[in-house]
Amino acid sequence: MTQLADLRRTYVLGSLSESDVAPDPISQFQRWFDEAIHAKLPEPNAMTLATVDADGQPSARIVLLKAMDTQGFTFFTNYESRKGLDLAANPRAALLFHWVQLERQVRVEGRVEKVTDSESDAYYATRPLGSRLGAWASEQSREVADRTVLEQREADFRAKFGDNPPRPAHWGGYRLVPTRIEYWQGRPSRLHDRIAYRLAPDGSWQIVRLSP
Repeated sequence: MTQLADLRRTYVLGSLSESDVAPDPISQFQRWFDEAIHAKLPEPNAMTLATVDADGQPSARIVLLKAMDTQGFTFFTNYESRKGLDLAANPRAALLFHWVQLERQVRVEGRVEKVTDSESDAYYATRPLGSRLGAWASEQSREVADRTVLEQREADFRAKFGDNPPRPAHWGGYRLVPTRIEYWQGRPSRLHDRIAYRLAPDGSWQIVRLSP
C-alpha cells in the first residue's frame, strides 16, 4: 500500500474557466475532442459506460463513441448483453472520457434511447466483415464453454451469410441524451477546474463552477 500511496502527479498542462468554455456542452465537447485527436491520443473515443440494473447494481465497462451531435452520444452493442439488459430496466446511464495525456476528464449523464433501425443499419454496414459476423457469433455476456464454441459459431454464420451478413435484430445503437456534462481540467495542488453544464427545464444550459 505504501507504493500506491506514493503514486501521484502534478497537473500543469492547462486551465478552464467559465469565460473559456462554449455556451453549450456539445460545442465544448467537440472542441476538446478535436484537441484530443490533434494530440494523437490512443483511442480518444474510448469511454467508460456505467449502467444500473433492475436491482440497483451498477456496472461499468469501456465502449467506443461512434457518433456525437446535438442529440447526444451514440454507441453500438448487443441489445441482449448485460449493458443492454441494464438499459432496458433502467434507461439512464453515465459516460466518462479520461484523456490522461491532456489531464482532462469529461463526465456525461442522461437518459438513453435506442437509435433508429436505419442508423444502426448504416453503421453496421461500415464495420469490417469479421466484426459484422462477430455480432452474430457472440451471445454477448452469456457463459460459453470455451473459445472453440465462438470460433465455430463464427464459421457457421460465415457459411450462412458469406460476405454480406445482415444486421442482427439484437444488435444496434444507443444514444445517451445528456442532461448534465462536466468538464474537468487537472490543476496544481489538486485545485482542479470543474465546469458543469446542467439542462434547465426550458431546454437551456446552465453553466456552473464546482469545487474540486
